[in-house]
Amino acid sequence: MPVDAFAGLSDQLILGSVLFYIASMIGFALDLAYGKAQSGTPAKAQLKQLVAAGDRSGATAIETPPPVASAPEPPAWALRAGRVAIVLGWAGCLANLGAIITRGLAVDRWPWGNMYEFVVAICFAAVTAFLTTQLRDNVRFLGAFVMVTAVLGLGFAVKFLYTAAGPVMPALNSYWIAIHVSAAILASGLFIVAGVAGILYLLRGDNLSRLPARTDLESVAHKAIVLAFPVWTFAVIAGAMWADKAWGRYWGWDPKEIWAFITWVAYAAYLHARVTAGWRGKAATIVQLAAFGCLLFNLIGVNIFLGGLHSYAGVE
Repeated sequence: MPVDAFAGLSDQLILGSVLFYIASMIGFALDLAYGKAQSGTPAKAQLKQLVAAGDRSGATAIETPPPVASAPEPPAWALRAGRVAIVLGWAGCLANLGAIITRGLAVDRWPWGNMYEFVVAICFAAVTAFLTTQLRDNVRFLGAFVMVTAVLGLGFAVKFLYTAAGPVMPALNSYWIAIHVSAAILASGLFIVAGVAGILYLLRGDNLSRLPARTDLESVAHKAIVLAFPVWTFAVIAGAMWADKAWGRYWGWDPKEIWAFITWVAYAAYLHARVTAGWRGKAATIVQLAAFGCLLFNLIGVNIFLGGLHSYAGVE
C-alpha cells in the first residue's frame, strides 16, 4: 500500500475510533444514569457504624440495626447498555490502535514524533487502561468519563494539533523514542484514569448516587497511580539518558524537563503522604488532582506556551 494510502487510512481510523468512543460513551452514560444507585458509604463501613451506634446506646447483640436505604433494581436494558458500551469501547480502542500503526507505516518511524501523534497515543493508552482494569474490577462507572476524555482529546488533536504524515527532525530519529516516549504514554494513560476517578470523588455526594462510594473511587485512583508512578519515573530517567545522547547533557533546565520533574514530585508527594502521614479522602484527592494538573500542563501546555528544546513537537 502506498505511503499516502496508509496516512489516509490512519486519518479514517481516527474518525472511526471517535465514533466508536462516542457510541460507547452513550452506552456507559445510560448504564450510569439508569443503573442502581449506591449509598455514599460502603456496606461494610455502614455495618460498622451501625454496630458502633448500637454499642453506644446499650443495644443488645440480638437487636437488628435499622435497614440501610437502597435503590430499586435497575432495568435489564440499562445493564445491557453497559455491556454493549464495553464492546464498543474495545472496537474504538482497536480502531485507535490501527490509526497509530498505519500512521507508523506511513511515516516509517515510531508514530509519536509530534504532538498530534502523541495525543492520539495517549487517548489510546487511557482507554486501554480503563478497559483492562474493567476486565478485573467493575469500574464501568468510569466509562462515560474516560470515553468523553478520549473523544475530546482526539478532537483537540485533529482540530488544533494535526500534522501531516512526514519525517521528523534528526534528534527524534532514535531508538530512545520507543523507550522514553512509550513509557510516558503508558504512564499518562494510567494517570488520566486516576484523574477521572479523583474528579468524580469530589463530585460524589454522601447520599444515594449512581457513582460508587468515595472510598471505592479513591481506591481506583490510588491503584492506577501506584502502577503509573514507576513507569513515569522510568520515562524521566530514560529522557535524561536520551538528552545526554542528543545534546550532550543529562539535564539542561528545559521547560519540558522541569515540568516532567515537577509532575514526578507531585505524584511522589501524593504517595508519600498516603504512606507516611496516612492521608486519605479529600486531602489526598486534592493533591492527586494537583499532580494531574501538572501532568496535563507538561503534556500539552509546555509545548504550546513555553517551547524550548522540545518545541519540535509540531505545534506552531
